[in-house]
Amino acid sequence: MSDDDITVGSAHVDLGSAFREMAQDEIRKAARKYLGDLTMASVHVAREGHAFRCSVNMQLGGNPVMSGEAEGTEAPIAFRTALAKVEKQLRRTKRELREDRQNRPTRIFTA
Repeated sequence: MSDDDITVGSAHVDLGSAFREMAQDEIRKAARKYLGDLTMASVHVAREGHAFRCSVNMQLGGNPVMSGEAEGTEAPIAFRTALAKVEKQLRRTKRELREDRQNRPTRIFTA
């Protein structure tokens, strides 16, 4: 997992290096916690009136892209809420994979 795999950006909002580093750290932690192999992640922040809208997209391994979007009074609040939505999807995917493995019939090979 390198920082090249995680893009943090905005068209009209100056995010600053502290927000970028915080977002990259939080995404790396979420990836390690759930499925591990981070393929790609992106964060985009936009200004909507007095609020910020943040969208987070993550792909781990060969799984589909997980997406979350949230609005908040500050960019970090919107980011954490959007990331929480993505983490919920990752939790469910991890549970499905774990349950699928347990429900497979065991094969008995005879020679």
